[in-house]
Amino acid sequence: MTISLSKGQRIDLTKTNPGLTKVIVGLGWDTNKYNGGNDFDLDASAFLLYQDGKAKGIDDFVFYNNPKTPNGAIIHTGDNRTGEGDGDDEQIVIDFALVPANVERVGITVTIHDAATRAQNFGQVSNAFARIVDEANGREVLRYDLGEDFSIETAVVICELYRQGADWKFQAIGSGFSGGLAALCKNYGLDAN
Repeated sequence: MTISLSKGQRIDLTKTNPGLTKVIVGLGWDTNKYNGGNDFDLDASAFLLYQDGKAKGIDDFVFYNNPKTPNGAIIHTGDNRTGEGDGDDEQIVIDFALVPANVERVGITVTIHDAATRAQNFGQVSNAFARIVDEANGREVLRYDLGEDFSIETAVVICELYRQGADWKFQAIGSGFSGGLAALCKNYGLDAN
C-alpha cells in the first residue's frame, strides 16, 4: 500500500521498509492545455547537501548533463523533453549505501528549461508528483502530489531525502523559486554558470 504525503510531512524510508537500500525517485507532471507554441521541457535534478545545507561542486549536482555522481550513488536516467505519456517523466536512482557519509541530504528538484524565453512557469503545470519506488521489487513506497498552485515559479524543490543516524527519511517540501535553475543552484551554494 502506498503512503500519500502532504507538503511538510516527513516519513521514515529505511526503518519502516527493512532492506530498502536503493530507490527510484519517479517524477511526473502534465502541462495545462494552452497554445504557447513550445513544448514544456521540465528537468529533474538532485543536489547532494552537506551539514551546512549546501552542495560543494558540480559532482554534487546530478541532472541530464551530469547524469551521475562519480561513485554511482545517484544516477539520472535520462531527459524527457516533452513530459508526454503516463507515469514517471524522469527518474533519479539513489543507492543509499553509496551516498558519501558526509552527505546529509539529497534535494530533489524540477526546473522548466528555457522558462523565461518560452514564457513558461509552474502555473501551467498540473498533476506534478514525486514517488519513491523500491528498486529491488518495483513497489511504490510513497507518493507526494504537489497540490499547490504555483504561479510565477520556474523551479520547485519537490522533496528531500535525509539521514537520521543509520536511517533515511523523506520530507515533502514543495517550495517554489522564481529564477529557474540559477536561483535553485544559488540556494544550494552553486553557481549555475
